[in-house]
Amino acid sequence: MNIKSTFLFLAFLISNVTLFAQEIPIELLTMDLQSNEHEYSKTVLKNEINGVQADYEVVTDELTKNISIDKAYRTIYLFIKGHGKITSKTKTYDIVPESILLPNTVEGITMRANKNDTLQYVKISVLLSEQDIQDLKSFPKENIETIYFKKFIDCKPYTEAIKSPQTTSRTILSNKYIPRVAMGTVETIGPDEVGAHKHPMLEQLFLGLTNNQTIVFADDAKVDFPEYSLLHIPLGSNHSVAVKDNNKMYYVWMDFFLDKKGEEWLKTHKTDED
Repeated sequence: MNIKSTFLFLAFLISNVTLFAQEIPIELLTMDLQSNEHEYSKTVLKNEINGVQADYEVVTDELTKNISIDKAYRTIYLFIKGHGKITSKTKTYDIVPESILLPNTVEGITMRANKNDTLQYVKISVLLSEQDIQDLKSFPKENIETIYFKKFIDCKPYTEAIKSPQTTSRTILSNKYIPRVAMGTVETIGPDEVGAHKHPMLEQLFLGLTNNQTIVFADDAKVDFPEYSLLHIPLGSNHSVAVKDNNKMYYVWMDFFLDKKGEEWLKTHKTDED
């Protein structure tokens, strides 16, 4: 091969590496709510994860929203802005920013923003497989037949080897409520990082919470990860999260395991009970 041919071949390789380079999908949670409208809904990161749909939704104080139940799915509500109330036939819950709701199969639930306020949340809908439906039969009844509602700050903390001692991590939804699903938060002040790691047994979304200002790395790619954004970690990538001096790291991680065996990964999360 002559020099010219070699140069052209190398140029071809470089262009193709650039073309197929790993990217980190991310979408900002922005709304376009007209003055005469009382709710807004938009699917974000559409078709990123098979069987998982994320919707960014907004509800004003002019609307009482009914929470619909589809037994083929389990749906989680992650409240990020606004105050309001969730009302069931037997109980009322106060919605605050950074709280989580799992209605399970409970019917007759409504939500409403407080007067002069607006609720903003991310709704995660997970399609149940036939195996998931079977596995649910072995779960505690109180986990699958009643409403689960928690403020993030009230959730159980854990530690992990890839995080510094100053990091606060919490499990906001364990894998004992929805098969193959777990969620938690990570919070720290920079300079700090979540060390590089990979988990090919699960798909993962990150939701940037208030004042989150970090950088996410995945293999050779990196992206700024601001507050109120949703990000998909490429499956199987070696990824990490960094926060610069005096900036804040604060986000929700959402794990969607490919199969039940993959949930062994959660044993890397250590609690005081371990």
